[in-house]
Amino acid sequence: MKALTIILLCLAATTATAQTFELRREHDSLYWLGDWRLPYPVYRFQTGDVDGDGRKDAMVGVVKGTRFYPEPARRLFIFKSVKGKARPLWLGSKLGGRLEDFRFRNGRIRALETTADSLWVVSDYRWSGFGMAFERFIVKGVDKKTATKYFSL
Repeated sequence: MKALTIILLCLAATTATAQTFELRREHDSLYWLGDWRLPYPVYRFQTGDVDGDGRKDAMVGVVKGTRFYPEPARRLFIFKSVKGKARPLWLGSKLGGRLEDFRFRNGRIRALETTADSLWVVSDYRWSGFGMAFERFIVKGVDKKTATKYFSL
């Protein structure tokens, strides 16, 4: 089976060297971000300057369980480019509610989430030095259709 290759070249604002994040798919539950093995299904891949240092980071949405949340669910991993290699900046187990999807917008992670009472929220998160910190609700306590509309804005 041919490997699906997604290549993003991002010019770093602080250097003349191109940063490269390459996400390769070996099969449905094995991906590689450069030399970093991701043995999980991937549902989203984006780049942007998450931590505000002027350089692009890679955001990878994976489906996996964690130590404290063992049921497989959507998680967010964030990677830096260090000497041309992908290295983890944050391997998130949870944001706020149950993560359904994310987008990088205006220096923030915009998350589409569900709550324990089966309602939907759209939230913005920002980098806080170690991990993502809640910044604000865009909309909360709504149905999926309404939340999806606000998430897409």
